[in-house]
Amino acid sequence: MRRLMSMLPLVLFAMSLLHVSAEIIDRIAIIVGNQIITYGQINEDIRLTAFLNRDKLELSAEQRKKAADRLIEQTLVRRDMDLSRYPLPAMEDAVAALKDIQARFSTPAQYQQALPEYGITEEALQRRLWWQVTLMHFIDFRFRPGIQVSDADIQAYYRQQLEKWQKQGTNPIPSLDESRESIEQILTEQRIDEALDKWLAETRTQVAVRYHDEVLQ
Repeated sequence: MRRLMSMLPLVLFAMSLLHVSAEIIDRIAIIVGNQIITYGQINEDIRLTAFLNRDKLELSAEQRKKAADRLIEQTLVRRDMDLSRYPLPAMEDAVAALKDIQARFSTPAQYQQALPEYGITEEALQRRLWWQVTLMHFIDFRFRPGIQVSDADIQAYYRQQLEKWQKQGTNPIPSLDESRESIEQILTEQRIDEALDKWLAETRTQVAVRYHDEVLQ
């Protein structure tokens, strides 16, 4: 015991060095409630987003702020998942999405080459795809039950589309009955997006968000 106690100052000193090193490598960028978003997470989000969109990789201050906003919203959604005890899907649920991404490339070698070009790993990519699948399912679970689309809504949307089709010279023009199902789906998705945006805006006023601005430069 005495030997262990005598080693304690050395252990604490070593731990303090590790803590300082960790802060240098991956500093805290944002605190959302009691959740932390790190510089590394922001950096990874930028890289993964650029890879998935096939965009040029830009690690600019503007891109960091956009990534920060995305991660804040995702943190708020995760918080709601935890509160509602939403059952998370298995990681295997992202396998199909990963295969779709791989199919965008002409050869497996091109896909493998692209990963390090963007500074990402396949494991990180699969985690991101898993989160996207999880997020879509949760949003549907959370907001779709409260969405109602009336027949009047469908008719009004159809009239708007009818004018566009006529101006564009579309022929033949689909009938209302032929368009009903697709219009209902479009309006439902629009209203889910609106409900999500409203919920996020309200939730951000209820949860403290603290920025370490120097990390986002």
